[in-house]
Amino acid sequence: MMLMKKRTLAITLLGILMAVCATTSSVYAQTWPTRAVRVVVSFPPGTPGDVTVRHLSASVGAALGQPLVIENRPGAGGNVGTEVVANSAPDGYTLLEGPDTIFSVNPLVYGKLNYKPSSLVPLTTLVTFSQMLVCHPSVGVKTVAELTALARAKNNLAYASGGAGVPGHLVMEMYLAAAGIQMTHVPYKGPGPAAQDLLAGQVACAFLVTNAVAPHVKAGRLIGLAMSGKKRSVLVPEVPTMQEAGVPNFDATFAEMLYTPVGTPPEVIKRLHAEVTKALQASDIREKLLAIDAEPVGDSPENAAKRIRQETERWAVVVKTLGLKLD
Repeated sequence: MMLMKKRTLAITLLGILMAVCATTSSVYAQTWPTRAVRVVVSFPPGTPGDVTVRHLSASVGAALGQPLVIENRPGAGGNVGTEVVANSAPDGYTLLEGPDTIFSVNPLVYGKLNYKPSSLVPLTTLVTFSQMLVCHPSVGVKTVAELTALARAKNNLAYASGGAGVPGHLVMEMYLAAAGIQMTHVPYKGPGPAAQDLLAGQVACAFLVTNAVAPHVKAGRLIGLAMSGKKRSVLVPEVPTMQEAGVPNFDATFAEMLYTPVGTPPEVIKRLHAEVTKALQASDIREKLLAIDAEPVGDSPENAAKRIRQETERWAVVVKTLGLKLD
């Protein structure tokens, strides 16, 4: 009889505790936010994710009644900014913005991470984007086929990227593997410096985000060879896709995502998701995002997590084939 009473008391206390937690979480969500919300962008200014968050910040901040403070913390393929958010309190006041490669590729290629990938979860996919293969005019190629032939004939071509393990690095290595050719990789601290040296002719080619290089392609300062995804760019519709350029089954489309620390109150996540996806659907914001060749998405946390799982499986094959490992 005494044992049954103890069990009943334990169950009652557990029920009370759950009710208190639920009430506390609900009250917190009703008062949140009472101060600015920090969004740590894991790549430099001007990248698709950075531009996307800045376009969203005014609308989302107004809806929340508190400003979104954007802080760029680039480095190590997004690991620097990710570490900051992974080690922050799960209170809804610190978010991470970064590409899906942070969680689909980085755990595969980096021997040591200063955070646990499982400590963060995606809130939503903000936008998807492709990369454009561009070369300096001095290289003397205007098509992917010509670049492939030149790389086979010469062994001193170099290509730039915004850093080891970033989308531009990965997609170029995909192309090189598919074509059976080699080029020397020159990683930079962000796509900006990579583009500068490419424009100066210090490196031959690069896969870079479309909005950064499209103006130079139009002006003739760079030659646009192909898009990495399945669609042509609205900014330079004359540039074919890699598949159209003769590389079969080639598709490298990336996503910019918003993440929250594990343990963030569900009601806060729900409100954040609602305000962010609402802003993504606004016609003026959609137009601004499409103007940088970024396709607005705004999916559920579940679908965003599913995308990361699928991309992890896809890139795992590429990483294993290349033997890509970083310190």
